[in-house]
Amino acid sequence: MADKITLRLVTPSRLLLDEEVDEVTAPGALGQFGVLPNHISFLTLLEIGAMSYKQGGERYHLALSGGYAEVLDNVMTVLANAAEYADEIDVAAARMAKERAEAKLAQLNRDDKEFAAAESDLRWALVRLEVAGREAQS
Repeated sequence: MADKITLRLVTPSRLLLDEEVDEVTAPGALGQFGVLPNHISFLTLLEIGAMSYKQGGERYHLALSGGYAEVLDNVMTVLANAAEYADEIDVAAARMAKERAEAKLAQLNRDDKEFAAAESDLRWALVRLEVAGREAQS
């Protein structure tokens, strides 16, 4: 039995991660889920949220824009539109994005076609601020 899982995190602009880790926690479409070595194979949709992985005694946090995850033969592959480590997040830009999205949402109602995009922008800004805050607390 394996004691590690390979985690590959890929965005359209880069291969962010390809390393052996002890465990992964990710924001699935049905809620947070964890993956340990020898996990059952599966494919799932990912939501905007915080993703983390443990490597040795360290836990690393990332903001994830959603995407897909596949677990197969002790390899977890994550395909995401965007992902950022906590220390890569521009907190000032994330705060500005949050304010812009909140202002946009205040002008819209749920029936407006732009509502879902503005709501998604707000969720992305909030998760970036959450993940950056976790890094600051460490």
